[in-house]
Amino acid sequence: MGVLANQAFVKMNGVGNEIVVVDLRHGGGKAPAAIGEAEARVAASPQGAPYDQLMALYPPRTPGTDAFVRIYNNDGSEAGACGNGMRCVASIVADASGKSALTFETKAGLINAWKGDDGLFTIDMGKPRFAWNEIPLAEEFRDTRAIELQIGPIDKPVLHSPAVVNMGNPHAIFWVDDPYAYDLERFGPLLENHPIFPDRANITLAHIVSREHIVMRTWERGAGLTKACGSAACATAVAAARLKRTERKVKVTLPGGELTIEWRADDHVLMTGPVAFEFNGTFNPALFEQATP
Repeated sequence: MGVLANQAFVKMNGVGNEIVVVDLRHGGGKAPAAIGEAEARVAASPQGAPYDQLMALYPPRTPGTDAFVRIYNNDGSEAGACGNGMRCVASIVADASGKSALTFETKAGLINAWKGDDGLFTIDMGKPRFAWNEIPLAEEFRDTRAIELQIGPIDKPVLHSPAVVNMGNPHAIFWVDDPYAYDLERFGPLLENHPIFPDRANITLAHIVSREHIVMRTWERGAGLTKACGSAACATAVAAARLKRTERKVKVTLPGGELTIEWRADDHVLMTGPVAFEFNGTFNPALFEQATP
């Protein structure tokens, strides 16, 4: 039947990024299994709890951490990072434990989170990676601030020369005058699956408003067009600062709201923003009867 049958969940969002959280830490001594791809896809269906990312909390693997977190996109694939989802997870665990500072383990490493006096949660997303083989790219580019990639006619490309960054996930950022002037739902899948990205990539269109403000939209790898993507906001802020087009602390406006991103002097990227509770639910076991790998 799978892991999620009869499993309670919490539906939340982080600046419009639709998040479902399931807590599998209390399995009565038996370690819960990983969620299968088909199971994750079914859970995201209209009959389940539609989401951009599902955050599954498992018992801690590393002493001193609050949980091991596996992150699933709505196509069933696993993600390495989801900043908006981690804020939702931090909110739930903080409320239950009374702690204001938390540490989680993900596939991308350890992530620290804390609640500020303003009620907003900050996630330390770690250090960005810029080397071509760390992003990864299928071929070597010495300078990943702008790589040779375009879509459209050679002499008049629609999009070209993106910056690429790994922020727990691979990201490509195209600089444009208006992120809403492009059919990202059409271009997104083509670029996500371009051969230059062996692990696929998140595709962002970004406009630099000022040295302290960026407006952006993202086609999210494995999830599609989304109202917000926290790791993309971090990647975009870092890429802009790396090009010396912005300061290292910026406001990022996404379709679903605003985040504050700071690329600190110690190379860590901090993301601060709100979370919103939507509802509690339980997955109907009948949903998963037809789930096939």
